[in-house]
Amino acid sequence: MIAPAVGTASVPKGVRLGYGVGSFCTATFNGVPGLLLLFYMTNFLAVPPWLAGVVVSAPKVWDLLINPLVGRWSDRTVTRWGPRRPWLLAGACTLPIMFYLVFAGPPLTGVPAALYVGVCFLAAATAYALFEVPYKAMPGEMTNDYHERTSLLQWRMVFVGVATAISGVLAPAIVTSGGGEGTLGSYRTMAITISAILLLSMLGSFFGTARAPMTGAPEPDGGGWREQLAAIKGNSPFLWLTVLACVQMFAVSMMLAAAPYFATYTLGSASATQTLFAALVGPILLTMPLWVRVARRFDKRGAMLLAVLLFGGGTIAAMATPLLGPVWAHVTILLVGVGYAGLQLMQFSMLADVIAVDAAETGKRRAGVLTGLWTAIESGVSAFGALAFGIILSLGGFIPSEPSNPVQQPDSAVTAVLIGQTLIPALIIFASALITLKYRLTPPAVPAPSASE
Repeated sequence: MIAPAVGTASVPKGVRLGYGVGSFCTATFNGVPGLLLLFYMTNFLAVPPWLAGVVVSAPKVWDLLINPLVGRWSDRTVTRWGPRRPWLLAGACTLPIMFYLVFAGPPLTGVPAALYVGVCFLAAATAYALFEVPYKAMPGEMTNDYHERTSLLQWRMVFVGVATAISGVLAPAIVTSGGGEGTLGSYRTMAITISAILLLSMLGSFFGTARAPMTGAPEPDGGGWREQLAAIKGNSPFLWLTVLACVQMFAVSMMLAAAPYFATYTLGSASATQTLFAALVGPILLTMPLWVRVARRFDKRGAMLLAVLLFGGGTIAAMATPLLGPVWAHVTILLVGVGYAGLQLMQFSMLADVIAVDAAETGKRRAGVLTGLWTAIESGVSAFGALAFGIILSLGGFIPSEPSNPVQQPDSAVTAVLIGQTLIPALIIFASALITLKYRLTPPAVPAPSASE
């Protein structure tokens, strides 16, 4: 299938900046809970690892319902602010509060603590959907140019890198600032700080996209759920991209959930979480222009395959960490980070292409519905990464605890941490290479030169 390039609209730099800053929200909300929430529950609230995995996963399953609804509502929204921006503001007014409550640390342990965190995380996931679904729908409506969408999303990914580095390094640094694995008080301080970052980034994106061009289909889709799902069922690029994103984010989420355990029990230092995370996200800041050139040279599918090989190769190499030490671990995670940067950019650029093609072929504005379904399915599946890692810990005999009663983990639990951080994510990410081959959306064909030329 050929991606259209008609009616190309240039996106002003100010709008690119305003759009990109919203990635501080998306990167932070995905990164911090994915990195710290499972560890927080098992090591501070004495929640069994399998139950903690369920708590992390369950609100994401809720996304399967709420995200498509938000997407559909935003498609049908008609205001002087456009169809998407009112929803950005709604998310900005609710998510920071809900995020703080997740890590507020009430005087509860075990099952009651799990229930409290689960309810708060569910509310936070709902607030996040109000912002994230319309936000991801916007690039496909800003320009119809196949390669300019990649360039636009390069800006977004640079902000993702900055935001992920800040939140992924800052959040663990605040948590461990008092020494050791941290305290409930340090988690509350972290939650307040991250909530402030969320608020500023979401408001910045709302105001910064006020002059964003709108080149998508002029009318929202008036069909019901049955008609919309029927159309999506026949959208092969969308289906394969969704499957691809689900598989890849499942592996990424498992690695994020495993990172604090890997730092604590494999490297012997909880504070190593910060440097490992910096190694993972640092390449996002440095390699985006390179990935844009790779996508132009080998198309987005070729760039995705290269990214998969780098990510998987680095993950497999990290298995040797117990033998080769912390420096080796950081070098291999740096290689994973280069691949991760490519995965992220190609995923979002491909999604923007799918949205633009759908609008061109149907004459309907369904960016919200497509983005909502894609985000919901991807988020729901990726959430099982934490659940899968929690189950691996339980099978390895991991012992839950709280700061007042530290425990010595058995060797089987330490081995489970290593396997959950390296071998299993590597196998999953390599499987995504086969799925990438099924994605068929390509750039517009270049006209053959005439005989006179």
